[in-house]
Amino acid sequence: MPSHPPPDDPPDHPLVADIRQCRLCAERFAATATRHAPRPVAWFRPLARVLIVGQAPGARVHDSGRPFTDRSGDRLRDWMGVDAQTFYDRDRVAIVPMAFCFPGYDARGADLPPPPLCAATWRQPVMDLLKPRLTLLVGGHAQAWHLGRRNVTQTVADWHSHAPAIFPLPHPSWRNTGWLRRNPWFEAMLLPELKKAVAAALQPV
Repeated sequence: MPSHPPPDDPPDHPLVADIRQCRLCAERFAATATRHAPRPVAWFRPLARVLIVGQAPGARVHDSGRPFTDRSGDRLRDWMGVDAQTFYDRDRVAIVPMAFCFPGYDARGADLPPPPLCAATWRQPVMDLLKPRLTLLVGGHAQAWHLGRRNVTQTVADWHSHAPAIFPLPHPSWRNTGWLRRNPWFEAMLLPELKKAVAAALQPV
């Protein structure tokens, strides 16, 4: 069933409500190895100051209805220098992946890519609604759509070209621990600047 905010939250923007009711990929998901139903995880409000663009919810997020409720989320919050309360405050942080639903696994148990239909349907209306001070592009799918660049290592290494308004990042998955070891400049040079940019963007006007 669709995820819903806690009862004491303000009403959702109509676009959020529409996304949460989306079932365009029902047949696609039913044909995957997981055979799951759509559960769009839309987590944003129009005045959010920081925009996080990820890939697609994983299986744990599909179950929880809340983005980044996994070890990847722990690592991303550490990179940003924020606690969970700040991270999940939708008036401050918008989390808009390239696909709002868990795409499922293939027959080998690997993550399927975000269905292009989701971005084709929803992405531009969401981008027209949001006016973030800072955008974090997490992973190759986000960087390809927003920057037209597909090589994650090269794009992240060229982060100076986009900062301070945009920071391209590798996916915070623990599968990328080897990448972080091979690229120590990421933690030494980029992350301190990212933390400063996040702190500045979250300051009240």
